[in-house]
Amino acid sequence: MAEEIVNDSRFAHASDVMTLCVFYIDNDKSVADAIRLMKEERLSSLVVNGKTPEDTWGIVTRKDVVSKIVAIGKEPSEVKVAEIMSKPLITVSPDLPIQDCAMLMRNKGIRRVAVFDGKEIVGLLSNTDIFNVIKV
Repeated sequence: MAEEIVNDSRFAHASDVMTLCVFYIDNDKSVADAIRLMKEERLSSLVVNGKTPEDTWGIVTRKDVVSKIVAIGKEPSEVKVAEIMSKPLITVSPDLPIQDCAMLMRNKGIRRVAVFDGKEIVGLLSNTDIFNVIKV
């Protein structure tokens, strides 16, 4: 676990504390499909594939589902993921210090970033991941 790797969170990097398992969903899937996958895998977010390989990724979160579907009474099976996702997905380098990641997340008003090594997404870093490595 990340707590064992990081002796001092002030010197940790995104790759030290990120979640390695990333789940994806196509943007043309329904929100109901996203909800099912998120519940089955106990996830708070899914990376959304672009329409084409050149298109940027997006992200759909539980918060998106609650605020953009439930709160306004929409039917999840009738709404596509692309309609509620946030785009583009904000990414960070694996070697970015978590303090800088936290500052970026605060400035952008987001709770998670994808960790991108220049070729592929290698993990997700959430505010919970960062919180969990704080030594007190």
